[in-house]
Amino acid sequence: MRVLLVPALALAFAAPLQAADAPAQTQKTPGAPKMESKSPHSVATLLTGKGTITFELLPELAPEHVKNFADLATSGFYNGTKFHRVIPNFMIQGGDPNTKTPNKGTWGTGNGPRQLKAEFSPADKASHVRGMVSMARSTDPNSASCQFFIVQGDSKFLDNQYSIFGKVLTGMDVVDAIAKSPRDSGDRPLQDVTIEKVTVKKE
Repeated sequence: MRVLLVPALALAFAAPLQAADAPAQTQKTPGAPKMESKSPHSVATLLTGKGTITFELLPELAPEHVKNFADLATSGFYNGTKFHRVIPNFMIQGGDPNTKTPNKGTWGTGNGPRQLKAEFSPADKASHVRGMVSMARSTDPNSASCQFFIVQGDSKFLDNQYSIFGKVLTGMDVVDAIAKSPRDSGDRPLQDVTIEKVTVKKE
């Protein structure tokens, strides 16, 4: 299970039966970077029930995380998964294969075929500000697998704790809409937000 580790807020991403930690909600940092519509990098396209999100993959920051995400996307691993944890002004988290099942008690605990060593970026190279894409994990820094999160509200306190591997190019309005979805006490959207298809185009 993989989750962003955040005070009182856990995002699932790590080993089976472990909740992945997601960035914990704290103070917002003003000044998010302006997203450009063109990129020299490979671009991931997420078709969701609320619209399309595209983000560039950043191998100079986290080459193994980029490769892992691209491999999973190409295999169809993410198709049909859901955003299972959404927190306004913080982030949206998805990529768990368990969300393809109706057993919500297991959502946030699923893994992919491999676990990755941490590839944390110095804050001067990349920071968890609005629009950045990072990997969720369990308490073990080297446990990221398949779950990822998109930062909706600046969360620099996550820097040097989670591996940033992408940056949104288009669709932050979709991210905002997903983050604002009505949710239950476990931060799961009351209505499913499905990732219908993920593709990666190599430039």
